[in-house]
Amino acid sequence: MARPRCSNAVFASFNILTLLLGAAVLAGGIYAGTPRHRGGATDCERILRTPALILGAAIMVVSAAGIAGACCRASLLLWLYLFLAALLILAALCFAVFALAVTNAGAGRAVSGRGFKEYRLGDYSSWLRRRVEDGPTWGRIRSCLVEAGVCRSLQSNRTFDEFVNDNLSPVQSGCCKPPAECNFAYLNETYWTKPSGPTNSSNPDCNTWSNDQSELCYSCQSCKAGVLGNLKNSWKKIAIINAAFMVLLIVVYSLGCCVLRNNRRHKYTLVGNGK
Repeated sequence: MARPRCSNAVFASFNILTLLLGAAVLAGGIYAGTPRHRGGATDCERILRTPALILGAAIMVVSAAGIAGACCRASLLLWLYLFLAALLILAALCFAVFALAVTNAGAGRAVSGRGFKEYRLGDYSSWLRRRVEDGPTWGRIRSCLVEAGVCRSLQSNRTFDEFVNDNLSPVQSGCCKPPAECNFAYLNETYWTKPSGPTNSSNPDCNTWSNDQSELCYSCQSCKAGVLGNLKNSWKKIAIINAAFMVLLIVVYSLGCCVLRNNRRHKYTLVGNGK
């Protein structure tokens, strides 16, 4: 009976690790919604809270069912574990396919004489565009950008040549400066003056730009495109983590099937011995 005990121990150990992982994610979600300053939790933190709570709770429930099933040789709990784990694997697979589909389109456009790229909203998938074009949703995202100070980090009084050769992030390129085609005069990283005569550009962002440091280009189409550019880069990293998570789930799921089979053999052995 050493082999079944070994399989159960390995399976339970894996699930203890995933239980701790789920607890960490859940604690992070609770912490994100806890008021830690006079203004309470920020909009950025609230956006992250709900997904973290759901994911952390789901991982903990599945892991707890696996641990109880392995330690108590409870076949019912192991069947529940396998069912829930299969749902998690399916969800991870669906997310991978969905993320690939919606982020496949869209990329920054090189600008002549510039070290950064600029971003166009029309280059991205319609699903992503609808998300940022929705008024209330963009209001929350805009609030996050202002609170995070994504443009304040650029203010270092560089020369124009130093600035244009910088490798700006998609959000900084889209939200913290006017588009290059507007031909605004550079004073500093977040302060530009419009040309005195009429501009030849039809880009509406040229009129949307404001030197008010709380406005800048946060309402521009290029800012929304920059957010999607950052999102695409982030989802690429998440896709790698998601793939590793799926591999771990499949390994633990296979161990769960082995443990369930061992438990059934153990039960039949006890019945055969008259115990």
